Amino acid sequence: MSATPRPPRPRRSMLYMPASNSRALEKGKTVTADGLIFDLEDAVAPDAKMAARAAAVQAAGSKDYGRRELLIRVNGLDTAWGRDDVAAAATSGAAGIVLPKVNRADDVRVVADWLAAAGAPADMAIWAMMETPLGILNAREVAQSSPRLIGFCVGTADLSKDLHCSHPADRWPMLTAIQMCVMTARAYGLLILDGVHVDLNDIKGFEAACRQGRALGFDGKTVIHPKQCFFANAAFGPGADEIALAKRMIEAFDAARAEGKGLAVLDGRMVEVLHVAEAKRLLAQADMIAELEASIAES
Repeated sequence: MSATPRPPRPRRSMLYMPASNSRALEKGKTVTADGLIFDLEDAVAPDAKMAARAAAVQAAGSKDYGRRELLIRVNGLDTAWGRDDVAAAATSGAAGIVLPKVNRADDVRVVADWLAAAGAPADMAIWAMMETPLGILNAREVAQSSPRLIGFCVGTADLSKDLHCSHPADRWPMLTAIQMCVMTARAYGLLILDGVHVDLNDIKGFEAACRQGRALGFDGKTVIHPKQCFFANAAFGPGADEIALAKRMIEAFDAARAEGKGLAVLDGRMVEVLHVAEAKRLLAQADMIAELEASIAES
């Protein structure tokens, strides 16, 4: 068998942090999130936008956050701050920007051009927020918009507002839109992050949403409070039982191949090449999570 590709870096929990809040930025140095999204948009009042931009750029360029992935959520294209946010983020040292309210492929292309003009490195990524009905209807075109685009962030809060629907923990009124985003992301090789759970006191609902998100195929979850990171990390990372089963599957398949068989049977279930590939991907992911968590503990 050929070597299994190394999976993407862990993004089990991606924590939005208002860049205008210095205490939150300080707290970000110790949280257990896999990544931080310094927010310039919804969490920042208009009169604090410019100060928040400067704080986000400073934080992204610092070495204070260990190996966590650092992103900056800029203001939208139709605002007075969007273009300057993109230009400032371009050379900040952030791994990428999160672009809100993407409606069409041209939204991403425009921002990609702004990044290039501002001197952004070639590997600086764009994450498109899929949070409007028009954006989701255009998801296929958005997915093919730019080489800089690496993923979707589903914005269920804004989507529910635009759809005039409720936003329960299981997101059932929005499942069609959510699944369209997941399917499109997978079809075009993009990553995809689940939306936030806005009720901080509803821990059971949040846990259920995390389990549902993983079952639907998301890579991780965006969160709005450090206490949510633990549950997101548990839901979107492989558990001890999954790791043990993956190792057993690989061992059983290798033993079957040594006997000249094309598949194995483990606990009454067939184990084929595709199952072994997924088992190896899971073990590689577990190794990457362990590395990241060790670096966070040391920082």
